[in-house]
Amino acid sequence: MTVHVRPTEPKKLISGATGDWEVVIGLEVHAQVASNAKLFSGASTAFGGPPNDHVSLVDAAMPGMLPVINQECVAQAVRTGLGLKAQIHLTSVFDRKNYFYPDLPQGYQISQYKQPVVGEGEVIVDLPDGESIPVGIERLHLEQDAGKSIHDLSPTQSFVDLNRSGVALMEIVSRPDLRSAEEAKAYVTKLRTILRYLGTCDGDMEKGNLRADVNVSVRRPGAPFGTRCEIKNVNSIRFIGQAIEVEARRQIEILEDGGSISQETRLFDPTKGETRSMRSKEEAHDYRYFPDPDLLPLVLKPEWVEGLKSHLPELPDEKKARFIADYGLSPYDAGVLVAERETAAYFEEVAEGGGVKRDGKAAANFVINELFGRLNKEGKDVTSSPVSPHQIGAILDLIAEGTISSKIAKDLFEIVFTEGGDPRVVVEARGMKQVTDLGAIEQVVDEIIAKNPDKVAQVLAKPTMLGWFVGQAMKASGGKANPQALNDILKAKLGI
Repeated sequence: MTVHVRPTEPKKLISGATGDWEVVIGLEVHAQVASNAKLFSGASTAFGGPPNDHVSLVDAAMPGMLPVINQECVAQAVRTGLGLKAQIHLTSVFDRKNYFYPDLPQGYQISQYKQPVVGEGEVIVDLPDGESIPVGIERLHLEQDAGKSIHDLSPTQSFVDLNRSGVALMEIVSRPDLRSAEEAKAYVTKLRTILRYLGTCDGDMEKGNLRADVNVSVRRPGAPFGTRCEIKNVNSIRFIGQAIEVEARRQIEILEDGGSISQETRLFDPTKGETRSMRSKEEAHDYRYFPDPDLLPLVLKPEWVEGLKSHLPELPDEKKARFIADYGLSPYDAGVLVAERETAAYFEEVAEGGGVKRDGKAAANFVINELFGRLNKEGKDVTSSPVSPHQIGAILDLIAEGTISSKIAKDLFEIVFTEGGDPRVVVEARGMKQVTDLGAIEQVVDEIIAKNPDKVAQVLAKPTMLGWFVGQAMKASGGKANPQALNDILKAKLGI
């Protein structure tokens, strides 16, 4: 894989008391594999069951119980690796990671270390300013999740819920290619989008199905990497950005005061807006990795991997490029539409549903500005939209036919959103057709000109004042006058 050496960008630097600093960020994203059963047992992965309800004898580490690999979890990891344009290792090994886990009964975690199932890959991250950056993927490995320790049910006791214990995780490790909190947030957003397109993780951060360990260090521009600190288990994209900014500033202040950074694991407290020390950072030798004697090396057949590859869906980058090429969309609009698989599918149904190929730009503008704006106001997403792609397609057809104006279309959309109904039927029933009768429009214009001689003088001196007449005429016609015809008649009447 090509290693990208990013030049120092002044706009990404952080100003300190003694000069500028550059933040260097790498992320370890833990994504829960979308599967019905756990990584090494048949226990359910369903969310929200009673404590310790989804626990098999394997998960409870009962004597004599041996792990058995879940093939679907392996397939999901391989699909993810293929979606990340990464190298798939046909032979990988599961190791025991020895550490005190109070909520993992076997006393060690089955993970992968030197021989992960997925190697180097890359994610292209689109930033809000239009820039795109490549972020290297170092590896993806499979491992068990731990359970959950509960400390707030008793003043003297802690409880353990093992429902998550043994659930399959994909740990996706990036290279230290990120240089700002905004870049890190955009990377996690893009990674989550890819996982959702693939169907390998639902990306639900509220349920803990996607969370990140954030590695942060700072350095003078062009200097070697500094000592990093790891911020554990950050469970929202907004918090990832906040944690980076807080931790970078903490490190800069220490270094500028003449101190040094200790490599350690920290926790982010969003309420206080600070990170605090959790423990000194372990190195690989601290975990005493060794191949798990209960599991043979995992050997994949090339034709099996190729079979998975042949059934991958169209991924966000490819879909975005196609939307730009086929529908003439701007990169920004295409990016908004492909951010979620469901929004992309909705748009395509609007643009080409019912066998009608509509203007792609008009469809995108209406979906993004009218539909998404209204859904955001209601706190809904496209999957719960009360307006179907067919209904929006019908509104666009009415505009294209000249039956309604763009202004009337907004009113019509509001009616359909709140009350439902066939847009064509609504237009007929409520008399919403725009006026295209030139005689009727001319009569409205004549009345406005006759009543406003002072405005006529102003527009003759300053033609940009024509907009006032347009507004008055549209108001007088109840917003139904054909805009183009209205403009033409006004210009002719006023001689401009």
